[in-house]
Amino acid sequence: MHTPELNARIIARGKELFAAIADEKPSLFNSATWTGRVMAWCLENQEFKNSLFRFVDVFPALKSSRQLNGHIRQYFAEEHQLPPLLASGIELAGKLGAVGGALLARVISANIHGMARQFIIAENLPELTKGLHRLQREGVGAVVDLLGEATLSPVEAGQYLNGYLQLLETLAREQHRHVLPGLEQPPIINLSVKPTALFCLANPMDFEGSVEGILGPLRQLTEQVIKAGAFLCIDMESYRYKGIILEVYRRLKSEFREYPHLGIVLQAYLLDSDRDLDQLLEWGEREQIPISIRLVKGAYWDFETVRARQMGWPLPVRSCKSDTDAAFERMATIILQHHPLCHFACASHNIRSIAAVLETARMLAVPESRYEFQMLYGMAEPVRHAILAATGRVRLYCPYGQMVPGMGYLVRRLLENSANESFLRLTFTQQSEVEQLLQDPAAAAVCQSSTPPLTGFHNHPVADFTRSEVSSAFPVALSAARQNVGQTVPLFINGRDLETSDTLPSLNPNRPSEVLAHICQAGVSEVEQAIAAATAAFPAWRSTAAEQRVACLQRAATVARSRIFELAAWQVLEIGKQWDQAHADVAEAIDFLEYYAAAMERLAVPRRLGDLAGEENLQIHEPRGVAVVIAPWNFPLAIACGMVSAALVTGNTVVFKPSGLTGIIGRQLVDLFRHAGLPAGVLNFIPGRGSEIGDYLIDHPRISLIAFTGSLEVGLRIIQRGAVLQPRQSSIKRVIAEMGGKNAIIIDDDADLDEAIPQLLASAFGFQGQKCSACSRVIVLDGIHDRLVERLVAAARGWRLGPSENPAFAMGAVADQVAQRKINEYLRIGQEEGELLYCSDLPQGEGYWVPLAIFGGIKPEHRLAQEEIFGPLLAVMRAADFDQALSWANDTRYALTGGLFSRSPANIERARNEFRVGNLYINRAITGAMVARQPFGGAALSGVGTKAGGEEYLLHFMDARVVTENTLRRGFAPPRRATVLPQHD
Repeated sequence: MHTPELNARIIARGKELFAAIADEKPSLFNSATWTGRVMAWCLENQEFKNSLFRFVDVFPALKSSRQLNGHIRQYFAEEHQLPPLLASGIELAGKLGAVGGALLARVISANIHGMARQFIIAENLPELTKGLHRLQREGVGAVVDLLGEATLSPVEAGQYLNGYLQLLETLAREQHRHVLPGLEQPPIINLSVKPTALFCLANPMDFEGSVEGILGPLRQLTEQVIKAGAFLCIDMESYRYKGIILEVYRRLKSEFREYPHLGIVLQAYLLDSDRDLDQLLEWGEREQIPISIRLVKGAYWDFETVRARQMGWPLPVRSCKSDTDAAFERMATIILQHHPLCHFACASHNIRSIAAVLETARMLAVPESRYEFQMLYGMAEPVRHAILAATGRVRLYCPYGQMVPGMGYLVRRLLENSANESFLRLTFTQQSEVEQLLQDPAAAAVCQSSTPPLTGFHNHPVADFTRSEVSSAFPVALSAARQNVGQTVPLFINGRDLETSDTLPSLNPNRPSEVLAHICQAGVSEVEQAIAAATAAFPAWRSTAAEQRVACLQRAATVARSRIFELAAWQVLEIGKQWDQAHADVAEAIDFLEYYAAAMERLAVPRRLGDLAGEENLQIHEPRGVAVVIAPWNFPLAIACGMVSAALVTGNTVVFKPSGLTGIIGRQLVDLFRHAGLPAGVLNFIPGRGSEIGDYLIDHPRISLIAFTGSLEVGLRIIQRGAVLQPRQSSIKRVIAEMGGKNAIIIDDDADLDEAIPQLLASAFGFQGQKCSACSRVIVLDGIHDRLVERLVAAARGWRLGPSENPAFAMGAVADQVAQRKINEYLRIGQEEGELLYCSDLPQGEGYWVPLAIFGGIKPEHRLAQEEIFGPLLAVMRAADFDQALSWANDTRYALTGGLFSRSPANIERARNEFRVGNLYINRAITGAMVARQPFGGAALSGVGTKAGGEEYLLHFMDARVVTENTLRRGFAPPRRATVLPQHD
């Protein structure tokens, strides 16, 4: 908070500036223009605003008047919600038919282009130079930013770099002919660059690789910047990349320490911003390196807030605007105090913030050459004019480039100007009191957190690799795991370890010569012992109070949470999961434990049925008996834990057979329950060869329940054999089986490819495509097919293959030699059925390596379109229209997951109704279902049973009983007893 004297001067200066703009209004809020009238309607009608901004986002993808008119009608269906100028245009188009539609399309196109040009200075270099000359004649400088930072491949990253080099060359020629007095320091040519656009693989999980990947092309650009005597500012992007970008800046400045005109952006709305500023200034002083900082408020608040909540992370941004405004003034003061070291660019339209900088600089006697003011092109023209008149040092941030990437920038600007707390909106449309707008933000009421407290069940947070304690934990955990390789893993029966002479080595698929452990194998004798132990333990465990079983799961979750990096490290080694995939698997196991514990608390309460006097009907649930759990290797902890914990918490005892590939992880699950205090015999661990013990387990008469996840072939065998009544079998076996999929993603012809392609790659090739939910077919509408294939293949070329324990590699080895042979056979089949569009190189050395492969020209009748491969092979199918795309998507025996990328409300609604899969994902990846949020499971040949991680799942593990009591005695019926059920989370 400023001193009273300084705050009074700030308010006085602010009033002077307000007086200077009293009779002016920004063009964006000028009702004489189409843009101004539409913005005014947005401020009055929230529903129209939402529709408009979404329509503006999709607009560049609409290539024909038919598409454009269709989307107009879909987005603006309700005429009473439209501004009169748009409603009358749609009405006229309807009367005139095709001619009217074409006319409406031209008018809307022209106006949206005009709206974009409000904020985007030019679409090409000749236009740009004319625009910059116009600004120079007004006495205004420029920061030029090239649009198109969503680079998906090395090719696109190279194009982005070349765009800057060409821009720099053009501006260098121009500066010799047009010198702008008063802005020689910093230089006239001022560029702003998005660093991650120079390296499409930037990823906090691979911090060092990301920093070096950005620095390579950035050095090349910087060398040319220095030759031109220009200024280069490294822009700050989303919070995900903040640490990488700060390190890039420090290394770049160290390398070019003699050149003063290299700057960086800091965002005041980040909670880390004060610390980051202190560390940056401390570093500059220690290294004696001059720095430059552009201070902004921040433009991604909504994105950062939504993302953090989805991931379970603390909010990285300040929760209210006054807090951000106060941070801006606080940081500006610190920068000005360090003016001998640090040049300052104040980037704000807020008159209070600007006045605070002006008066603080005057108080500190900061030379005028050490600070300037920057504003966004096309916004707050009256403020710009007033500041220019007062200081002579204004520079506009001028984006330039093609319209398609410009739409994202346009939507951010529209959101910013129409936000309830927008300074410009408050000033120019709501005409708030000047005293209110100029009050000290640090003295405002304490902000309330915008994150509501978590109640009930909530998912374990996703690994946040921007935190050093997370990224550094994996190498430590991997090293610790390797200290314990080579051990023998025993069976666990009736509470005791049991070693057998028959063992199976557990191998690292990325390095098969590395034997991680020797897993004892059960034979028929050990299986009989385990079933006998589970049978003997069942009566007591069934009678154990539900709250005690619930508490056991909760204790196991606590243990797993404390060991999450250790458990994840073993998944990296034993089955080849990448760091984030391994962490997610353990997190999902924790979610299953806690969610099923909470679900059992509800189910344990008898439910009263009916509402009649004289009788009481109670429904209760009881366990079935001994459950066999047969788990897969691809989610070796999560899926196994989900099935085991569901069986245990409902009162069943368990005989658990893990996959032969993940015996170490299977035993770790048993140890979690052992540490949680599970009684002897309740959970028994019997790894073994399916050929020896599989049928014996399924056929055993004492087994009441079989929970299986795996292949269709094995699942059908289990269902068939489980249906046979064996001698001395007292109940019909219930089978819960999840058996895979042949999952498709539809790419509509209006899809945002910047979003669709990264999500498609993650869905198809994440964990080597070894997920039952993975995308193996992408069905692309004809109008966008060629462009998608071009960008998809280019992006896939950027994926690097190598050992999963190295976060620089996006894809590792597949599970074992059997999987390797199967996938290679489908590679051969794919080349016979279609066209091999891309096949990656393989790493050198040992490992179960297969290439990442993409095939085109695949038809519904091809094997690549019908058979589950379980590997990194993607079939591209060209559909004539959306009807055909939906038909092909549904044309398999499976119905597990599916996806759609579309910005057509009508097609999204059709997919909801007609794309018949268990889990449909719209405009996002189709893998990574979250417990409780996306209960998981399919239909057709994809599974038998309700969805794992959903409210009904536990019912499969129990039988329902209804107890009816006649309470009428001698004509007297006692009052009904209330049964209070816990509320659903």
